[in-house]
Amino acid sequence: MSGVDTRNISRDSLFLMADVQLDGDDAAHRVKVRNLSSGGMMAEGGPAVIRGKNVSVNLRNIGSVDGVVAWIEEGRFGIAFSKEIDAKLARAPVGTGDLASPRFTRSAGIDPNAMIGDSKRLRNI
Repeated sequence: MSGVDTRNISRDSLFLMADVQLDGDDAAHRVKVRNLSSGGMMAEGGPAVIRGKNVSVNLRNIGSVDGVVAWIEEGRFGIAFSKEIDAKLARAPVGTGDLASPRFTRSAGIDPNAMIGDSKRLRNI
């Protein structure tokens, strides 16, 4: 998608972290993902990038996605993905099973009956 104008693709504004790895660099650089669409993303921070550089991005709940740096401006840069992704997956809660449900619907991690008679675990106020 690097040669195609993708400004009309709907994108999700969000704030999450991702790891970007530049082609030829073994280190992963942490970036803030400012918006994400099926065809690309805007990142803030991280490494000094060059337009046209191949990158790999590790996105939450999606995994590694290859792409190309499409633009650079004032500490932010755009990445055009080589394959479309399901951007909504990155918004989904991390985890599976009971941990994927909201906290108020899950059972408590502490058994309140286990503390009965254990005065050493109680804190004086």
